[in-house]
Formats: sequence, structure tokens, C-alpha cells
Amino acid sequence: MFWYSFLAAFAMVFLLSIALPVPRRIWALSIYTAKYFWLWVFDAIGVRKWFVSKANYAKLTRPVLIRMWCEDMGPTFIKFGQIVASSSGMFPDRYVKEFQKVLDRVKPFPFAEVKRTLDQELGAEKAAQLIDIDPQQLASASIAQVHTAKLKDGTPVVIKVQRPGIIGRCMADMKLMRILARLVARFKKNAELANPVGIIDDFTNTLSEELDFRKEAANLQRFNDIMAELDHKNIRAPVPHSEFITRKVLVMERFMGLRVDSYDEIKARGIDGETKLVVGLRAWFQCVVFYGFFHGDVHAGNLMLLDNGDLGFLDFGIVGRFDDAARYLVTDYMIAFASGNYRRLAEIILEMAGRPPDLEFDAFVKDLGETYSPLLRLSFAEVNYADFLPGIQKTATRHRVKMPNEFILITKQLLYFDRYAKALAPKLNVFTDPRLVLGMMQDIQKARMQTDAKKSASTKAVQ
Repeated sequence: MFWYSFLAAFAMVFLLSIALPVPRRIWALSIYTAKYFWLWVFDAIGVRKWFVSKANYAKLTRPVLIRMWCEDMGPTFIKFGQIVASSSGMFPDRYVKEFQKVLDRVKPFPFAEVKRTLDQELGAEKAAQLIDIDPQQLASASIAQVHTAKLKDGTPVVIKVQRPGIIGRCMADMKLMRILARLVARFKKNAELANPVGIIDDFTNTLSEELDFRKEAANLQRFNDIMAELDHKNIRAPVPHSEFITRKVLVMERFMGLRVDSYDEIKARGIDGETKLVVGLRAWFQCVVFYGFFHGDVHAGNLMLLDNGDLGFLDFGIVGRFDDAARYLVTDYMIAFASGNYRRLAEIILEMAGRPPDLEFDAFVKDLGETYSPLLRLSFAEVNYADFLPGIQKTATRHRVKMPNEFILITKQLLYFDRYAKALAPKLNVFTDPRLVLGMMQDIQKARMQTDAKKSASTKAVQ
């Protein structure tokens, strides 16, 4: 059934290609879709075995084929695959594991292109102030490449340089992805409840921000300002160097330390990872409740225990922003979740998503309880993170409820924190720990008092 749908989508896209504004990418889609469809056919009927040595032969599964297809389609699709790879709990485990292969398979672009971009963006004189640039990249991603360097005064920095030509390529690909999402929404049963077009629109907005490094620099500075206002002296993001920031270049402080999932090394060094994570999650939550601003992708590569004892948040290309109404609903959602109040949880979800006709409310509450409760009562070894967010989506689909993207984004970050916390301290549960739950309730009460005070002051000013 999957491949019938895949082939039908290919045929429709092929026929539409002449009329669409991105014909070159449409043709690429058509060619690569045909390539992997026939590869699947040859594998299914046993012909592929004739051309592959017995030692190297492995049956092509759906995740493998889709991963290979994304690699052929290029940076935008690889970026989407990397989101899958770093979203354990949001996508089925077999896809997460397969797409982890694209995390370190992004081909680096030549160092000469790095130098050329620096000269073009900063000017030759300013670019010359960046010294000891390591020609070997520290990381190579779908959008950018990172190199270590120093300023002339010896300050260690990292330089993030955008891939040449990536902006135009990504914009064309996003139009293409939206076409595919519309096809899925129209022809796949219940797909509209998963809101594939909305997912791609959110991805487009996020990617557009990520393609402008000036916005990421502003996010870094905003996070550091918030941490200072909240008096979190030991939680920070890399400091951007404003004189070396353009749309395509970002120079910032270099962090030294351990990824938060380096569990054995953290224990070997005697670092109290549990306390740091509790404080870090509280700070992250305060960003949500007081400012409606938060890091939207705290996977292990973006959270570090620094050598100086600080907790470091990296990569602010993806951030979440909520208005007052949304952040109140989201914080209520988190409290209802943490307290196991599934009736209130259902009410909050329906308040934001809308109540479908003929909803059996009690059955919806019961299913939410069965989906959410494992995180409140099971240990790290017992929780199946890979099935959790898909489980939420299945529950929502069963009751024809469109799960709000805001709740999915928030829950994904909480899952990251819970995974790290339970691995470092098996008895710790971030959803029930009194240090966090009571603190969250106090923060919510304080935030609402502040909002009420502002509204009252505003009303008096108008009068």
C-alpha cells in the first residue's frame, strides 16, 4: 500500500511539473522517486541480489529507501532527516535509527569556499582578524559548516559558515515539500489530523530563520539576557561576536565540555549531572512561562556540561515563541501532565485544538492517561521513548483531535530532559520531581500576577 501511494504521488507530481514554479526540483523528485521505486521492485522480486555480493546484500527496508532518497534530494531533505534522527520519541524508532546515518554523512564543502564566503561577507580586512582557522571542519551540517579559530587577541571562537547557494535551493525544496504534504493530506486517510501541511509550514518558517545567522545571534543574546534577568549565573549560550555576524557568517564563543549524554565520562569526572539538569530544566521552563521564548531543540548535541561547571545551551537556530494565551495553555498543560490530571489535560488540548463533533470525552481522557502515564511511573530502562509521541498522535487520531503543534514541541523538549535525567540519575523523574513541579507552579503564579499587574496598569493609563 505504501508503494502504491508513493508511485501515485510520483505520477501526480510529474504531471504537475510543467505548471509549477520549481520545475528543476520537480524533475529531480520524479527521477529519484522512480529510481527508488524500481530499486524496491527489483529487491522485492530478487533481481537486486544478482548485482550485489552476498556479503554486502541486505534487504532494503522502507526507512533505508526513504533515507537514501532524502540523501539524493539534497540538503533540505537531509535537514528534515536530521530532525527525525534527533527526535527519538516523535518518530518510530526504526526511522530514528536509520536517519541517524545522515547526521555525520553530510559532505563538507571545500575550505576555499569557507574563505571565500568570509571575505565576501565580512570583507577581506575584517576576515583577516580571524586567525588559526582550522581547515578541517569541526562539524558539517546540511545548512552550514563549523570551523574552530581564534581572534587576534587569542580568544577561541567557532565560525559558522553557510553552504554556498543553500538559500535558493532550500526555498525551492520547501515549495516542493508543501506540494507533497498537500498530496498526503488529500489522499491518505486521517492525514489531515496529523496536519502535514502545517508541519511543513512550521519547518519552512524554522528553516527560513536558520538561514539567517543574524537571527540566531539575536536568539543567543536574548537567551543570555533572560538568564541574567533570572539570575541563572551558570546557565548560558555562546556569546556572539557582533562585529563578525552577517546573514551567512556567525562567529561566537567556543564552548569546551561534555555532551549531556556522555554519561560514563560525566560519572567518571564526578559531575553532579542530576542537579545541573534540574536547574537547567527549571531555567528552560521559566523562559517559557515568563517570556514565551525557549530553545526548541535541546537534543544531546545542543546541551553541554562545560568544563568551568556551567550548563551550556547551543544552536539557537530553532526557538519557540508563544503569545500570552498560548504560553498559559502550555504551562497548564505541563502542570496537568506532571500531576497526572488527564481530565484537565484533555480540556486544555481541546481548548487549543477545538472539540471535534461526537467526541467521547471520557474515552479520550482514558486514552490520554494510558499514553502519558508511563512517563510518570516507569524507569529509564522501562520507558519506550520511541513510541511516546507517535502514541500521542495515534490517540489524537483515534478521537479525531488535531494535536496542537505547540504541545508536541514542548513535549519533545521535556522528553529530551527526562531521558538525560533518568540516565544520569535513575530515580529522578522530571515530571514528578517536587523541586521542578512546585517550582513550576510558583513560576506560573508569579507570571500571571505580573501579567495581571501589567493589564491593570495599562487600563489605568487608558482611563
